[in-house]
Amino acid sequence: MSPWAAAGRPAPAGGHVSRDDDAIVTALYRAYRDPLLTFVVRLTAGDRGHAEDVVQETMVRAWREAGRLDLSGPSLMPWLATVARRIVIDEHRRKQVRPSESGEGAVADMPVDDDSTATILRVAVADAMRELSPSHRAILNETILRDRTVNQAAAGLGIPVGTVKSRVYYALRALQVVLAERGLLP
Repeated sequence: MSPWAAAGRPAPAGGHVSRDDDAIVTALYRAYRDPLLTFVVRLTAGDRGHAEDVVQETMVRAWREAGRLDLSGPSLMPWLATVARRIVIDEHRRKQVRPSESGEGAVADMPVDDDSTATILRVAVADAMRELSPSHRAILNETILRDRTVNQAAAGLGIPVGTVKSRVYYALRALQVVLAERGLLP
């Protein structure tokens, strides 16, 4: 049944719609709602609520264009389906451009990426270094903190390379003991 017959009116000459748009859109809605909804449910991956919104928006656009619709053809379903498909595509594109929304509760519970753990560890290591002997502290400052080679540290401190190697070894062991006593190492 054509939308004109459903509206209880004969189709106008030339197939173009007159200004009695409300009756025409009502007839379109009655004639095409179910097949259009079935089509749009597939486009929206089974989301019936979203599909109903798309069908409603399609009918609003048909109402806006009622004066230009050509009802001389057998069906308006191809035009309605094209409009609905474009609405779904436009909504999908709009969601892709826009960042996803989140509730305030989710934001409040999200972990914050900060350096507090690293800062606490640096303070603990610096405090533990104060407990080392001056020679162990100096050798770790030269080799580890200043990132110098054993040869550069030996030249800087004025001691033999072998002494630098043994002091680094014993200084690291002493530092491990101090950190373990404070519960920072197993």
